[in-house]
Amino acid sequence: MGRQPCIIRETCGGNYAYQLEDDMLLHREVECVGEITAESVNSLISQLRYLARRDAGAEITMYINSPGGEVSSGLALYDVMKAVRCPIRTVCVGMAASMGAVLLSAGDRREILKHARVMIHDPLMRGVGGSALHVRSLSEDLMRTREILCEILAEHTGKSIEEIYEKTCNDTYFYAEEAVAYGLVDRVIEEL
Repeated sequence: MGRQPCIIRETCGGNYAYQLEDDMLLHREVECVGEITAESVNSLISQLRYLARRDAGAEITMYINSPGGEVSSGLALYDVMKAVRCPIRTVCVGMAASMGAVLLSAGDRREILKHARVMIHDPLMRGVGGSALHVRSLSEDLMRTREILCEILAEHTGKSIEEIYEKTCNDTYFYAEEAVAYGLVDRVIEEL
């Protein structure tokens, strides 16, 4: 990983340097970028909780550019997004796929940049092996996870569970205007 961008401010006491991420936090902006993992989600959860404590009524903007990742970690972030009292604005920059799309759809104000895309699909399970009972147990859990994710997407898009099941049985991509029409986001924006 490369060095994080730094901001240098000149003050009467000399130069003061701080991370770009710190400046974004001051402006109530957080980023969900890259793969969704326990580590990345724990950082975002801490940031959301901190900002909610600072001002429970002020909006937080979450920029999303993610291929998705761990469903359990994504659901933890989703639960915190819904549990904090402040409104959360989600903005898709680049791509919001899989769990990233679920998080995007969960915002109180949902926006997408003109050339960004959204992709939804069923949860995946890789490297399955073991006894027949073990595989059956994993399969049952995967189907329950599918139900949960589809219920969340149905709630936030206004679509029926059946419509969501139909769209998620394959990888389904939406360009910005299509994402608006399907109810995954509220509007296309050209300025941040």
